Amino acid sequence: MSNKIDEAQARQVAKLSRLDLTDDEIKRFSGDLSSILEYIEKLDELNTDSVEPLAHCLPVHNVFRADVPKESLTAEQAVANAPERYDNYFKVPKVLDDNSGA
Repeated sequence: MSNKIDEAQARQVAKLSRLDLTDDEIKRFSGDLSSILEYIEKLDELNTDSVEPLAHCLPVHNVFRADVPKESLTAEQAVANAPERYDNYFKVPKVLDDNSGA
């Protein structure tokens, strides 16, 4: 197995992915990522000149229904199964801190 992805590159990918990996995990994932690239190179050897490009592997087509207005849920119905709520609102954990700039 060639080492196409070294540990520095694996650390960079982990950083961009916001993953806190140990040294052992970095070593393992650099090998895993290299194996993936080797597999892609192997696929590049295939002759695909006569193969039609696909958007999806199955014959899928859009199923449209009539756009008919109907009565909406009440606020009480909407939050009825919420794990946590405050009055008629969903209560969710804070995602952004005060320094996020959002």
